[in-house]
Amino acid sequence: MTIRYLHTMVRVADLDKTVAFFEFLGLQKTRHMDSEEGRFSLIFMAAPGQEECPVELTYNWDGDEGLPSDSRHFGHLAYSVDNIYDMCQHLMDKGVTINRPPRDGRMAFVRSPDNISIELLQAGESLEPAEPWTSMENIGHW
Repeated sequence: MTIRYLHTMVRVADLDKTVAFFEFLGLQKTRHMDSEEGRFSLIFMAAPGQEECPVELTYNWDGDEGLPSDSRHFGHLAYSVDNIYDMCQHLMDKGVTINRPPRDGRMAFVRSPDNISIELLQAGESLEPAEPWTSMENIGHW
């Protein structure tokens, strides 16, 4: 029996804001499907060269009445980055809140507009702790 990862699906409330957020992270659209009959859109986004590992953004045109309002129940998405400090600065410059700054040079957490938790991990060895990150609390305003 063989099993392989397909994607992670998350429901989103503001498709344009969420697509922009994932583009800030460096992901690209790999597929877009609109269902007139079902009244929903599916956007698949993946890191370049990793199209086999997409996140599926599901947007229901008529809203998600009756569904949990907190999208975090599934856990988080995780991506490795070349430089944790540069990525966090880039996201902060775009107005994204850094919920857990990369104080240790290894890991940070941010959230999408739909409250999806995103873990950013430094590729390879941890970077040397750097100011101002070592002393920062939650920052940004997403």
